[in-house]
Amino acid sequence: MSTFQAPKGTYDLTPPRSATFLAVREAISAPLRDSGYGYIETPGFENVELFARGVGESTDIVTKEMYTLTTKGGDQLALRPEGTASVLRAALEANLHKAGNLPVKLWYSGSYYRYERPQAGRYRHFSQVGAEAIGTEDPALDAELIILADQAYRSLGLRQFRILLNSLGDKECRPVYREALQTFLRDLDLDEETRRRIEINPLRVLDDKRADVQKQLTDAPKLRDYLCDACKAYHEEVRALLTAAGVVFEDDEKLVRGLDYYTRTTFEFVHDGLGSQSAVGGGGRYDGLSEMIGGPELPSVGWALGVDRTVLALEAEGVELDLPATTSVYAVPLGEEARRVLFGVVTELRRAGIAADFAFGGRGLKGAMKSANRSGARYTLVAGERDLAEGVVQLKDMESGEQSAVPLAEAAAELAKRLG
Repeated sequence: MSTFQAPKGTYDLTPPRSATFLAVREAISAPLRDSGYGYIETPGFENVELFARGVGESTDIVTKEMYTLTTKGGDQLALRPEGTASVLRAALEANLHKAGNLPVKLWYSGSYYRYERPQAGRYRHFSQVGAEAIGTEDPALDAELIILADQAYRSLGLRQFRILLNSLGDKECRPVYREALQTFLRDLDLDEETRRRIEINPLRVLDDKRADVQKQLTDAPKLRDYLCDACKAYHEEVRALLTAAGVVFEDDEKLVRGLDYYTRTTFEFVHDGLGSQSAVGGGGRYDGLSEMIGGPELPSVGWALGVDRTVLALEAEGVELDLPATTSVYAVPLGEEARRVLFGVVTELRRAGIAADFAFGGRGLKGAMKSANRSGARYTLVAGERDLAEGVVQLKDMESGEQSAVPLAEAAAELAKRLG
């Protein structure tokens, strides 16, 4: 074993498990690609200030969890702890919102980094697929994104997840609620750090997972009682559209999400098979974020779904994905001439779009057939000197065990026909 290991709280994705992660990414992104979302990729690090302003200086992410570094030129950078701020920054920089087609619909996939105490389902480096719809205020967009995430999860075979839904109000009604909540919280028995949070962002106190804090929050004022008529109507429209689409959700008035930029619609996907780290993804509307990071007013909505968490949810439900074999045909040459000829056949098969592999390293028949078996190939091609003298190769069906001689010139066409 190497003296080096992956840093604490991170993981390596290696075959065969990595195939599941790829399939999950594909399943989550497929409905987005079919709904007008274009792919965007941003750097793994950004200016610290982008996250401090956008995500919120009072959030755990910014105060405790961000990996920061100073460049030789003195710039303060941070490994990205989440995707939305980066995507919005990139969209603004590229003037995508000025192209005349709003909303700007984008999806992304990548690794994100937070310095947290590692535990099951919570890593310091984690993988997400996300989607953002930028520049339009429309309850149908909020509903669309929730429906697409629900569709993605169902296409994977997940059934035991729940969708939690809430409204956080807007800049008109939230300040009134904030004041009422602060007045209530100041009278509670809370530690110093939580008291500081009351003054900076009191809604985050509602998100505190400690039982002794939650017990004191039973009679906290409810945000729904403070929503203005416009926010109430907006939220009812989102709910009605989801219900009409047959998407089941639960109203959760304590759901605030961990980032400061959310307004109005907020939602979370949870899976009860994951223990304390039950959230597999979530998102919401963030109408003020563009202005927070120096852009114009651009009402937007988005989500991010954890690939790692989704894989854990699949395992918790016992769902096994139907992953195609990485190899359909495995070629086993016996002797130098066969090696040259079969390598040519493998190249021809690959050009025809057939997944083919080759017994490298000049091993004997027994060892090469073991490798063929492990590869998951449906067929093997075996050829020795006598076969080549007769102008044939031996084609073996690995499922039935049947073997037949096929003319060498017709081997690729025969395999293409059998594999459909």
